[in-house]
Order: sequence, then C-alpha cells, then structure tokens
Amino acid sequence: CTVPVTVEVDLPARPAPAIEGIAYFTVSELLQNVSKHAQARRATVDVWRSQDRLMLQVTDDGTGGADLSAGSGLAGLAERLGAVDGILAVDSPAGGPTRVIAELPWRA
Repeated sequence: CTVPVTVEVDLPARPAPAIEGIAYFTVSELLQNVSKHAQARRATVDVWRSQDRLMLQVTDDGTGGADLSAGSGLAGLAERLGAVDGILAVDSPAGGPTRVIAELPWRA
C-alpha cells in the first residue's frame, strides 16, 4: 500500500489455511484499492473472530465514493467471498471515509 497502514489482529488461533489465504487476498485487494483510488493519507486493517466468523475491516481517510454495485473490482471481490459463504459490505460516502468489512466462515 502506498499509504501508512496500521494493523490490529485479535485472533485466538489461525483459521484454516484456505480461509487465511482468502483473507490475505481480500485485504491485499482492498489496500490496493486504497492506493489506486482513495487519495488517502492512512489506512487501518482490523482482524478478529466473532463466533464462527473471521472478520476483516479495512478503513481509509480518503475521498470515499467506493460503490459495490458499480460493477467494480469490489463487486468481483464480493462474488469471490460469496463463493465460500463470505460477505463484503462497503460504507463509502462521497467525501469519505471508506470502511469495508468482510466476513468469512471460521474454519479451523
């Protein structure tokens, strides 16, 4: 990522390797979007477990306007997560900030 990123991880253990790989890919893609589109000065990544779900949140202080329904790369990412019972939610009002939350199944 071309902006400073703060990462916070609070996990009791590691998820299954396949889920961990999807989580890595998801965060990587989201940070690439921050670099390319957000005009942000900083970003954060938070990772935690909630019951049987692995939760990922990527936020930035950029210009906002990311739209999951616009046929963008975010839509493709949502499709890939959906294939493993995952969910992608985007909150990105014009003017920012942007917050993207991904949920994946926790599989040990």
